[in-house]
Amino acid sequence: MKLKYYFSLIIIIITCSFATCKYSTKDVAPIPPEIKTFRVQTFQNKARYVNPQIAPQLTQAVKQQIIGQTRLRQINDDVADYDISGYLSNYSVTTSGIANQQSSVNRLNVTFHLIFKNNHDVSTVESDITNSYDFSAGQTLQQAEQALSEKILKNISEGIFNKIFSNW
Repeated sequence: MKLKYYFSLIIIIITCSFATCKYSTKDVAPIPPEIKTFRVQTFQNKARYVNPQIAPQLTQAVKQQIIGQTRLRQINDDVADYDISGYLSNYSVTTSGIANQQSSVNRLNVTFHLIFKNNHDVSTVESDITNSYDFSAGQTLQQAEQALSEKILKNISEGIFNKIFSNW
C-alpha cells in the first residue's frame, strides 16, 4: 500500500514539474531592426478645461516608458524613426451617480489624441485613447485630480505605448 502511495506521489510530482505555463502581460510586438530612434514631441492640451500639469507629465511618462521597455534611443530631431505627438482633446467632468436626488459620484473623462508617424515606412496612424475615473461628488475637481493623477498618467501612457508597440 505504501509503495502504491509513493509511486502515485512521484507520478504527480513529475507531471507537475513538466506541466508549466508561462503568462506575460508584456505584449510588445517585435520592433523591426531598422527602427532605432524615437522622438516624443511635447504633448499639447486642447481640451476645454486645461490642467496645466498633465500634458508635460504625460510627455515625460511616455518617454520613460519607451526608454524602459524598448531598445529604442530617444532623439529630438526630425529624422527619428518613430515620431510621436498628440494632444489632450477631452478633459471633462460629468455626473455618473445620483443618490437622494443629489450627485453622489462624478466622472473625470480624459481623451488623448495620438499621432504616430513611422518615418521609416512613411506612414501615419491617429487614434484616441479614452479613460474615465470616478470620484466622490464631495470632492472638488482639484482634490480628485490630486488623488487620480498617477492613475491617469499610468493609464494614458500605457494606452499610448500599447497603440504603438503592441498588437492590441
